[in-house]
Amino acid sequence: MPDTPDTVDSKPDPDGAASPAEPVDDLVTTQHSITIKRRKLAYTAQTGRVVLRKEVLTDGTFDGHKPKAEVYVTAYTLDGADPTTRPVTFAFNGGPGSSSIWLHMGVLGPRRVVSGDVDAPEPPPYRLVDNPDTLLAHSDLVFIDPVSTGYSRAADGEKPGDYHGFNPDVESVGEIIRLWTSRNQRWLSPKFVAGESYGTLRAAALAAHLQSRHGLYLNGLLLISSVLDMGTIRFTEGNDLPYSLFVRRTQRSRTTTASTATGSSATCWPRPRSSRRTRCRGRCSAVRAWTPTSAPRSSPSWPS
Repeated sequence: MPDTPDTVDSKPDPDGAASPAEPVDDLVTTQHSITIKRRKLAYTAQTGRVVLRKEVLTDGTFDGHKPKAEVYVTAYTLDGADPTTRPVTFAFNGGPGSSSIWLHMGVLGPRRVVSGDVDAPEPPPYRLVDNPDTLLAHSDLVFIDPVSTGYSRAADGEKPGDYHGFNPDVESVGEIIRLWTSRNQRWLSPKFVAGESYGTLRAAALAAHLQSRHGLYLNGLLLISSVLDMGTIRFTEGNDLPYSLFVRRTQRSRTTTASTATGSSATCWPRPRSSRRTRCRGRCSAVRAWTPTSAPRSSPSWPS
């Protein structure tokens, strides 16, 4: 995104006091490189705030554009790539209420924080290292912090709660995607959106919003830890669905190896004849005898 002046002239109010300067885009650009599988990738990093604006009407007369929010964005673009073929992926986490730090510094970005794993956490202070699995090897990356997360905030005089609803959240993130795409001349690039947890619901909604509102068509969605139906995770009175799903997920997490082994046996004969069905059931019984007692004991369902 092209740099813009850091400040604008303050305007005096009727009482003679200078009003605060309006916020403007404030971006910092640096150059870096990373080696992945003996391939050196030179890339540009750009981070900072992008100002969202709204049209202001006074007595039905257009009165300019007023800042409504400042959204923090971090972008990584591969140097020398053809923008007509180089994909770009817009990424964010969920919550709602989380910044994009987790996908940024934990999974997709060119640098990651070494914090260990679930069963082997690293003690602080945590180190920052190159990420050999970064998606930058295949796509440019734009990490977006929705309003009220990370460094993103509503502008002076605006209500943060106006951006915390489903539709305002989708609209503000969609506006950032449109602005970045236009200012960086990437309309001809293949475009993807990656969301995590609640971000998958946002991503699905963005696909329709970008298409209908801005004529911006996505080439694909990356849904990580997907939750497209909030009723499956909300433990509210009268909603029994999340209880059964929670128990099922817990059983699966505890008996992954056992379930995989039993499931593999159950699918060994997709359409078993009577003799094969007997042998397959015998094999499943043998596998269950080997697996822990907490493994699922239900019989396989045969396809019709």
